[in-house]
Amino acid sequence: MRFLIIAIAIFGVVLALLPHIIYLLAKLMSLIAPLRVSYRPFGLAALGLVALGIVLSFVGNIYAYYCREVKEVSLTFDNLPRSFDGLRIVHISDLHLDGWVGHEQLLLARIEEINALEPDIICFTGDLVSMSADELNPFVPILQNLHAKDDNQVYAVLGNHDYLPYNRSLSLKERNEAIAGLVRTEREELGWTVLLNESAVIRRGNDSIAILGCENQSLGAHPVVQRGDLARTIAGIDSERTFSILLTHDPSQWRKEMLPQTHIPLTLSGHTHAMQMRIFGFTPSKWIYPECDGLYTESGQHLYVNIGLGGILPWRLGATPEITLLTLHTSPKETLGG
Repeated sequence: MRFLIIAIAIFGVVLALLPHIIYLLAKLMSLIAPLRVSYRPFGLAALGLVALGIVLSFVGNIYAYYCREVKEVSLTFDNLPRSFDGLRIVHISDLHLDGWVGHEQLLLARIEEINALEPDIICFTGDLVSMSADELNPFVPILQNLHAKDDNQVYAVLGNHDYLPYNRSLSLKERNEAIAGLVRTEREELGWTVLLNESAVIRRGNDSIAILGCENQSLGAHPVVQRGDLARTIAGIDSERTFSILLTHDPSQWRKEMLPQTHIPLTLSGHTHAMQMRIFGFTPSKWIYPECDGLYTESGQHLYVNIGLGGILPWRLGATPEITLLTLHTSPKETLGG
């Protein structure tokens, strides 16, 4: 609520100033040209914009918590082993748990919705917390309810916020200890498989696929954390023969590294939140991230960007909090084994 109040105040001030700036410009023009400028319409416009801002702030807050969308995506691959035909993956991202304080039951409802989809595996692409690793602690009992059919496996990577770069009060040693503690809690208390430039193999009979987890590698407009090591992540995996799914928080890495350097057929990312705003299908995040919302395909390789379930600011307009259900299919023609 504190963030919402601050955001409303800033939003209101900005909207109130716009008509006054236009009025001042018009007033200056009236000094050099025969114009009559009345303050009244500009003052009324300022009041109207402030009222609109307050309404949008509260509507956006309600939208962020009480709306959600399950997006279903079906993809077909030539090299997906037949044992994995129909693999159901739930992809979630950007929980930013501090924003769920006071709304724990709503988060639990989202977890139950995910479980009801009966995914084979769950993939989380980072930003579990926002400013402190301690934000996870009160939510451990809720997140322990997250289950998948394949040995309850949840595969996760860290996002830029999980490295706590915005908490300026931490020394380097304190920051590294907090990151290690966050990863330890995810692994030991939640039972998640956290991949730090690592891979995990899922086997079904003689077939296998690889889940690759690259640490955050921001190569776009906001390069705050660059800890990804793609070569180390794919080490030991023949990406031409073994079907691989790569998890990485920032989608800018896909175009800069995955496309030119690998044959990985499917990459899952988050990070952008679609700027938590989508109006008539358009999101301003496209001005910053070419791949910012949904499915992208190039040279036979796919990227899916999930716009997140949470956010640092509990406000959304049009960019509905998202749970993605991806169903993978094997091409009818002969496939390669894992």
